[in-house]
Formats: sequence, structure tokens, C-alpha cells
Amino acid sequence: MKKIFLIGMIFACAGVWAQAPQRVPAYRGLIARVQPNGDTLHIYLRGDEHSHFAMTEDGWQIIENKRGWLKYAKLNRKGLAVISCRKAHDAAKRTKRENKWINKYGIFKGER
Repeated sequence: MKKIFLIGMIFACAGVWAQAPQRVPAYRGLIARVQPNGDTLHIYLRGDEHSHFAMTEDGWQIIENKRGWLKYAKLNRKGLAVISCRKAHDAAKRTKRENKWINKYGIFKGER
């Protein structure tokens, strides 16, 4: 009886151990994401299992909306990152107006 109980406990522990969440950091390399209109945006992923975010190649935080568009993040009144109405672009493809907007409202996560 003790052997059956011991074998059952070993299998139970092995099952719990096998289902433990994997704790790995986000992929550190540059990723090319295609927007719904066909434009390519180069992004980085940062974070771990507790907190994570995406940012453009030059460090501006972005969030994907329900339709698959990557848009710039901005802070709401509570200080939380929310999706803006501005579609994200690579730095070389931004207009002066877009640069002015992200410098005023965008969340910078890179290094300056």
C-alpha cells in the first residue's frame, strides 16, 4: 500500500512540475511586423512574465489594437499606458507632425 501511495505521489508531483509556467525574458532582437496596410514596422519586445511592452526601433512604446494595428502609447489621467489614435511608423517614415505629436504625448522607453 505504501508503494502505491509513493508512486502516486511521484506522478502527481511530476505532473505539477511539468505544468509550471516558463519564466523566460522577451525576445531581445529586432522584429519586423507588418501592419494591416502592408507597411513594415521594426520593433523590440521588452519585459518578462510579470510586465512586458513593445517599442519602436528608436524607443517609443507601442500597443497593438484589436484590429492588428500597432499604435503609439500615451498616458491617461491615471498614469497608465493606453492606445492612442496614431499609427506607429519607423523613424525614417514619420512626418514632422507625427514626430511633434510623439514628442509631446508619446511614452519613451528607450535610452537617450
